[in-house]
Amino acid sequence: MALGNPLLTVSEPRTHKAEAESAWSALARTGLPKRPVAERVADFLEIYGLYDEVAAQEQASRCIQCPEPTCVSGCPMHAHIPEWLALTAEGHFNEAATVLQNTSSLSELCERVCPAEHLCEAQCVINGRTEPVSVRAVEHFLNEYAFAHGVMPASVPPPNGWRVAIVGAGPGGLACADELVRRGYAVTVFDPRAVPGGLLVYGTPAFRLERAIIERRIELLEKRGVVFRMGIGFKRDALRTELLANFDAVYLGFGIKKAHALDVPGADLQGVSQALPFIVQGNIDLPPATPPIEVTGQRVIVLGGGDTAIDCLRTAVRGGAREVIGIYRRDEDSMPCSHREYTNALEEGVRFVFQAAPVALLDNGSGAVRGLRLVRTTLGEPDADGRRPFAAEAGSEFEVEADRVFLALGFDPEPLPESSPFRDLTLNENGAVVVDGAQMTSLPGVFAGGDLVRGPSTALHSVRDARKAAAGIHSHLSLRSGA
Repeated sequence: MALGNPLLTVSEPRTHKAEAESAWSALARTGLPKRPVAERVADFLEIYGLYDEVAAQEQASRCIQCPEPTCVSGCPMHAHIPEWLALTAEGHFNEAATVLQNTSSLSELCERVCPAEHLCEAQCVINGRTEPVSVRAVEHFLNEYAFAHGVMPASVPPPNGWRVAIVGAGPGGLACADELVRRGYAVTVFDPRAVPGGLLVYGTPAFRLERAIIERRIELLEKRGVVFRMGIGFKRDALRTELLANFDAVYLGFGIKKAHALDVPGADLQGVSQALPFIVQGNIDLPPATPPIEVTGQRVIVLGGGDTAIDCLRTAVRGGAREVIGIYRRDEDSMPCSHREYTNALEEGVRFVFQAAPVALLDNGSGAVRGLRLVRTTLGEPDADGRRPFAAEAGSEFEVEADRVFLALGFDPEPLPESSPFRDLTLNENGAVVVDGAQMTSLPGVFAGGDLVRGPSTALHSVRDARKAAAGIHSHLSLRSGA
């Protein structure tokens, strides 16, 4: 997908106020245009296009501007959704894009990985009477409009004299840098990896978020003065000494988590691996000693029902797999993945087996996997968290063939290692860093958020913590200066 798609010009507002009051029932919800399946499975480019201005205006006009917008409370970022929807509906795209960019962080990145159907759109007041407002699609339009029409200036306020270090160049670190540099802070970002982006690069396939979109944001941050120091390890004591000596505040935004293992016989067979390295191998340059995982002509099984599982399944399709099957231990309605991405997977030829759990992986006699032995599951009533417990159904075992098995079973929190220069921060019983209401740790001037504080979490939660920490850093340093 080319960046900055040309957009139509609309000189007159499409919907007047009287019409807008009933637009939600008069206009059907439409999603973003998608590339044909045969075209999109042949590459790793994003599959969605853009609304034109007419469609953006019409879809935004379906918002009824309710006095207590539940979409805002349903958004982890508490985005100013009704405000920029109203401006879009009136045809004021420049103003709408400005509001969006000035009240959000990394909006063009977050909306591409946001499960809006579980968040803001699920809370839309008209949901149930008709389909909800296409919040994410309008936001996508406005983000690209902002870049195409110069709503993303590189200018920032004059330097305020304070220096802040950010450890971790993932979505949280980038969001904190974005917030602080817009307040005049000198910001340096440290990360052990070769390129900035964290989970956005090393955990998200390009067909959901193209690398060029991330690079565009990094370039903007650099133009605004953010300095990136890549390839810097976190375990060096010298790093902590440098941070505390040369910077007025520090934000720790790196993630520590490990992929959940499969505890059944045969889990160590050749051809069984975690999903994430396979998903992102097209995004990064692999070390010479790490050959790519090939699935061409193979029967691929993916275990799990979250977004990582769906990403892995769709990556396998693009990798030329002969057959791609997802296996999930609960039913279709219980899948935690984005419904949008699940639908895309079905369109692209992925098959699913529900209410089945592995009891063993089968050896082909040479130490490689040849299939799985599964058992059917029965589901109980939802628990307090809405999750349905499952149990194995006696006598229901069956086998499926597989040449390659990927595990997408979620992530476990991993405490800071003993060698970490930040190990002496106060930690909770799970090894997570303890912070106060402003995201400050037990060491004054050192703030933290994301996985380090809350355990394995989403990019949106990392960005929200980072925004909160940026405000906390600003307050902390303002008090120090007597401002």
